[in-house]
Amino acid sequence: MTASSLDVIGRDRAVVVIRADTIPDTAALVHALVEGGIHGIEFTFTTPDVERHVRAAVAAEPLAVIGVGTVLRREQALTAVEAGARFLVTPGILPEIGRAADEAGVALAMGAFTPSEVMQALEHGAEAVKIFPAESAGPRFFSHLRGPLPGVKLIASGGIDEGNARAFLDAGAYAVTAGSSVVTPALIDARDWSGITRRARSFVAALSA
Repeated sequence: MTASSLDVIGRDRAVVVIRADTIPDTAALVHALVEGGIHGIEFTFTTPDVERHVRAAVAAEPLAVIGVGTVLRREQALTAVEAGARFLVTPGILPEIGRAADEAGVALAMGAFTPSEVMQALEHGAEAVKIFPAESAGPRFFSHLRGPLPGVKLIASGGIDEGNARAFLDAGAYAVTAGSSVVTPALIDARDWSGITRRARSFVAALSA
């Protein structure tokens, strides 16, 4: 998340994570999400050949902000950036990814949970911190974190859906992560792009309800 990509995610107050074994039409998928009002789109290294999907997404949808998550190694970070990723996401504190993101000129969201881990993530170059699993922590946890760390951009991830997303935002989260509540492998396999758009719109509407 460069400054501009982080701003886009903050404007939507949401980022969607795509986890699927296969993606038959990357362009149609990202178009569906943007049409539904979510512009921050995170592919992950759990998807085979993720770099190809990033390239296709970047080429297909200029309004989307494409990133890559589940980055565990420096070489993954570099190949993701080469493919066009504008932000990287790690599941935990990985200093080498922080260095790689800084060298590549892209921003980074590191995964963390405790206040100490949040501070470590910031020390290693994170511009935002992904709190996972957010569902286990609950919204009040975000209020507590923002007490001593008021300026940190916290992204709630894990178990977020229409029913609880707004509560995390009200508690101080910068944005929330939409995963299977918006995009599922079954919807992707069925090429149900209109269904994904409807789910994205519903999720976005819940953020301001």
